[in-house]
Amino acid sequence: MILKNPLKTQKFNWKPIIKKFEAAVGKDSVIRRKEELLTYECDGLASYRQKPALVVLPRTTEQVAAAVKICHQNNLPWVARGAGTGLSGGALPVEDCVLIVTALMKRILDIDLENQRIVVQPGVINNWVTQAVTGAGFYYAPDPSSQIICSIGGNVAENSGGVHCLKYGVTTNHVMGLKLVLPDGSIIDVGGTIPEMPGYDLTGLFVGSEGTLGLATEITLRILKKPESICVLLADFINVEAAGAAVAGIISSGIIPAGIEMMDNLTINAVEDVVATGCYPRDAGAVLLVELDGLEVEVVSNKQRVAAICKEHGAREITAARDEETRMKLWKGRKSAFAAAGHMSPNYFVQDGVIPRTKLAEVLREIDALSEQYGYRIANMFHAGDGNLHPLILYDNSVEGAFHEVEELGGEILKLCVRSGGSISGEHGIGTDKNCYMPEMFTETDLETMKWVNRVFNPQGLANPGKVFPTPRTCGEVANAQKLQQLKGAELF
Repeated sequence: MILKNPLKTQKFNWKPIIKKFEAAVGKDSVIRRKEELLTYECDGLASYRQKPALVVLPRTTEQVAAAVKICHQNNLPWVARGAGTGLSGGALPVEDCVLIVTALMKRILDIDLENQRIVVQPGVINNWVTQAVTGAGFYYAPDPSSQIICSIGGNVAENSGGVHCLKYGVTTNHVMGLKLVLPDGSIIDVGGTIPEMPGYDLTGLFVGSEGTLGLATEITLRILKKPESICVLLADFINVEAAGAAVAGIISSGIIPAGIEMMDNLTINAVEDVVATGCYPRDAGAVLLVELDGLEVEVVSNKQRVAAICKEHGAREITAARDEETRMKLWKGRKSAFAAAGHMSPNYFVQDGVIPRTKLAEVLREIDALSEQYGYRIANMFHAGDGNLHPLILYDNSVEGAFHEVEELGGEILKLCVRSGGSISGEHGIGTDKNCYMPEMFTETDLETMKWVNRVFNPQGLANPGKVFPTPRTCGEVANAQKLQQLKGAELF
């Protein structure tokens, strides 16, 4: 996919603009050589690629503001990028754009243990936050599978989740305040250092806005005290339907685990082939990982109740891990699942949708039917507790037409999620990958209202253009329909 620049009208003279960027952020922080720009032509959704015209790497809020102001004054589109691990094409450059990369903004600015908060720059890696406070008995709850490489700025842009979002919520539940650079280069502060702020919730508006409203340069996060006790249960089942029923049973009992993760047989074997944990039974149709935390007496009681519920729903064996080494081994398998999928197939396409927990078994059956219909294997792994699915569609990109079919299959899965009462995204965002499917969830009036908010902050449309909202240029279905119409028109002559 080439994401066209909707603002491009004529050939642009970059030489004087490059000098302005060099003056703003330093000559060494401006990348313009073609071979170096290739590093930034995609994010984690590598199937879509577009080389930016220029990359700048600021280190401070003031440098970000200066770079954005140059774009504003010269009507240049710009795209913010963190670690580049996003899976929806949210950081995909558009044609002739400036890519503002926050990878060098990696300072932890303040730690306030008494008030349970920490202030970081957007380039700080997710896992660094917990590492910075773990010695004092604290941690940062949102933990995407990519937490050892993904950055807080990207987590904020996409409202990332993770294993523990069932009990503790996603990124937006842990962001207290933001320092922002708006699309005209002005700097504002939203939210603050106290839990409740008067006025409009602009912090909530910006978290998950995918860089279309501005760029966060300082982020105040809530940190939590480590629980007194933690236990992880591994339960294996003969099929995913039984495992899904067990998930519904656990939640309906009133127990809220820190996290519930599920992997199907295909994923289990991929993990064991690559990571060799020795924990996952290769013949299981599905496994559940259930983490319980809290007071010691609470964890002991809930462990027994969860084990009983899993047994009621057909669990063959249940293993409990109380010591940290065993717990980490169990989680290593789940957190390595995406990487392990790369050993099953030359390529894979990951989707991200949400369904009600009670529909898990039904939806997984329909996904299996779609797999048969399209002829592509699908490995299923997901945050089962909150119904956030991550089906991995396995394919070979060297086969002509395969990626188009896989895109179509991914779209059918998203439509299935919406029909089941769910959503087209749980934590990966919309980006360029899923903007075509926004009308599946929202009416024209809904989308126009969102666009109105966007225009208030981003009137020139310079901040991350072509993302989130459906456009003919980026919608595969519309593009294919247009090609078909052109072919029909050609037949008339």
